[in-house]
Amino acid sequence: MSFVRSGAYAAAGTAARLLAALLVVKLVASFAGPAGVGRLGQFISLMSLLAVFAGGGIGSAVVKYVAEYREDGVRLSRLLSAALWYALLASCAMGLVTWVFSARIAAWLLGDASYASLVRVLAFAQLGVAVLNYILAVVNGFMDVRRLALIQVAGSLLAMLAALALSRWLHLYGALLSLVLGQVLWLVVGLPAWWRSPYFSRGMLRMRFDREMTGRLAAFSTMTLTSALVPPLVNIAVRDDLASRFGWTQVGYWQAVTRVSDAYLLFLVTAINIYYLPRLAAAKEKAPLVAALGEAWRYLLPAVTLVAACIYPLRDTVTRVLFSGDFAAANALYAPQLLGDVLKIASFVLAYLMLAKAMTRLFVVSELVFAGTYFLLVHVFTAHFGLIGAMYAFAANYAIYLVFNLVVARRYLGAL
Repeated sequence: MSFVRSGAYAAAGTAARLLAALLVVKLVASFAGPAGVGRLGQFISLMSLLAVFAGGGIGSAVVKYVAEYREDGVRLSRLLSAALWYALLASCAMGLVTWVFSARIAAWLLGDASYASLVRVLAFAQLGVAVLNYILAVVNGFMDVRRLALIQVAGSLLAMLAALALSRWLHLYGALLSLVLGQVLWLVVGLPAWWRSPYFSRGMLRMRFDREMTGRLAAFSTMTLTSALVPPLVNIAVRDDLASRFGWTQVGYWQAVTRVSDAYLLFLVTAINIYYLPRLAAAKEKAPLVAALGEAWRYLLPAVTLVAACIYPLRDTVTRVLFSGDFAAANALYAPQLLGDVLKIASFVLAYLMLAKAMTRLFVVSELVFAGTYFLLVHVFTAHFGLIGAMYAFAANYAIYLVFNLVVARRYLGAL
């Protein structure tokens, strides 16, 4: 399937997910204002952490190895049996830990221990999230972009209905609860869609410990867990640092602008995950690797630059529509954030080469180092420039990360 056609399906699925996420942000903004949106960011970071742990961090590994083994039935069966065993074991362990510490987690992240029941619901939902992540990874590994888009669109529609109903009934608590239940509701669509796929077999539902495949999944999941866990943890630390110096209202302004970036970048990151990661993983020679990277830059960099250039003059309208007039102070933060978005996509295209080729040690070290430099730059820049310094730090950190990935890609391709 061509990039344009794959991109159209990916865009449809991403748009549905985006609308569902923005609906919750809008509801929280109307119920709790900038401070509520700041705390929403904390809860979303917690969900991101748990979602990765729930599947053992093997989603990208399943995509990679399904793309490699889909013509080898024996190895594919071994891989998927080991992956399901690994994911369900991890989800049970993570759910139990979250349940036990639910009150402390609620008090720490949301500033109110009364939200412990919400965290317990999230803990219980981890089993369903693990199964969903497994299904999506298998579908993605077979490059079945159309089926993946169908699951995303229908699942997001169910999630939006849940958000409207629960927020009307329980207000802020209901809006946050809908984020949790919305993930599980995707299974209502995902399971039947997967069962009816031409590549589905009952063997994909077997669980079995396989030392070789589990070892491969564990090595690869180290990278996935690092890339998925470090950013939410750093963002939690950044929010706490900003809140202690500027207050939660100012954090809400910062969170609003970063949510706008996350929203439109979701389209591009999804394209990298769905289209380029399987291609990079399956490519064994230098020529197809160079072609895939060149195509990614040719399409994605102009796209992110164009969208960023359109958002900047419309930032006041975007902020009012997505949030409310109370967020007008956030408009001053957009310019450096949008520049950082362009640098982020440019660096991500190259960083996925490390992920696809299982450069575990280098990938993990780079993620940890650049997470640390981001937090340090935020602290230093905000001390000199105020809240906008957090955006300067974001752009500066990705500029350095881009240079690092250029060096890594050149060395890897030069060695082939």
